[in-house]
Amino acid sequence: MTDKNASATRSRRRRGASHGSSARHLVSPAQWRESMTIGAPPSPRIFAIAGFQAALAVLLAIVATYFSPWPQLVGFASLGALAALFGRFATVERRMRIVVICALLLALGVLVPSLASWAGAPPWMMAFALALVAGAATVAVSWWGLGGPGAVIIVFAAGAAYHPVGSGAEVLARVLATLAGGVVAVLTCLVTDRWRAPELKALRLPPAHVAPWSHQWIAAGRITACAALAAWIAYMAGWQHPAWAAIGAVSVLQGGHLHITMNRALQRMAGTIVGSFIVWAMLAQQPSFWMVVAAIVVFQFLTEVVIGYNYALGQITVTPMALLMTYLASPAVAASMPVERVLDTILGAALGIVFAVIFSSVDDRVYLHEHRSKNAAGR
Repeated sequence: MTDKNASATRSRRRRGASHGSSARHLVSPAQWRESMTIGAPPSPRIFAIAGFQAALAVLLAIVATYFSPWPQLVGFASLGALAALFGRFATVERRMRIVVICALLLALGVLVPSLASWAGAPPWMMAFALALVAGAATVAVSWWGLGGPGAVIIVFAAGAAYHPVGSGAEVLARVLATLAGGVVAVLTCLVTDRWRAPELKALRLPPAHVAPWSHQWIAAGRITACAALAAWIAYMAGWQHPAWAAIGAVSVLQGGHLHITMNRALQRMAGTIVGSFIVWAMLAQQPSFWMVVAAIVVFQFLTEVVIGYNYALGQITVTPMALLMTYLASPAVAASMPVERVLDTILGAALGIVFAVIFSSVDDRVYLHEHRSKNAAGR
């Protein structure tokens, strides 16, 4: 193909990849079918081991904190233990570094909104602080190559710290409890990570794609703006958990391509609706503290086992786990949580896909057009 013909082909592709055509691709029946596809995770055994490690770390952090002089901090300790979710496909040595970094990021995620609340920040400033955490976490995850589950876990920790703080001592207690949970995650992975070693040797994963630094900052800016808008709209609507809308936006915008972003939006909404119904049924029974803890541990393990097959399946189990963790941190807000989780998730996911399309590059839209054309030709 001559340079002239190649240029003409590129020009045709760009004309066929407008914002409008991309939006049509994303709402097509083919996109909906793709979002329901059940895939195969790279290694079900490693996913199961990572699930066990995270569940064990959360359990140990909760039990240790509950029997300490500060049982009211069990929610923050369990948040810190979520550092065990990261680095499941890293080497044993690199995994330890990743878990330590993530433990520190989770503590920072709790610190920022807690400090803002203690300083008397108005609601709009709290939403902005949460959005800054989302953007900074996005950059940090890319910079250190922390991988899945990505910045959304850091934003989840920040969301749990969104409730009012009465003193500097309470801020310090929250952060220390989160760090203590992170220490439990590090020790848990240190003791059990040898179980992954045989599987890692046989596993051949494609090299991770590292976006140019300028692209990473653009992505972080987009996520910051979308998270701030989602949280602000949720607050203006009178919802009690605007952080959840920001979490929905961040989780959707973590998708590497437009069709993946749309898949995440559809899957997150569907899975959240089912998961919220499950936790509503559970909380209606007024479960005891230990029943809630047992449910958190089970749902945490199941999430890591099933999420590799389809993101919606993971949302069905992670939603009860997240809501129950929030319940441990703030039991008084239990009644309205399931319904608000659904509304916040729909808001955040919808804004996320709108932002993804509006601020997409030509290359993003061309990739989507070619992906859809290739799938149509293969049917």
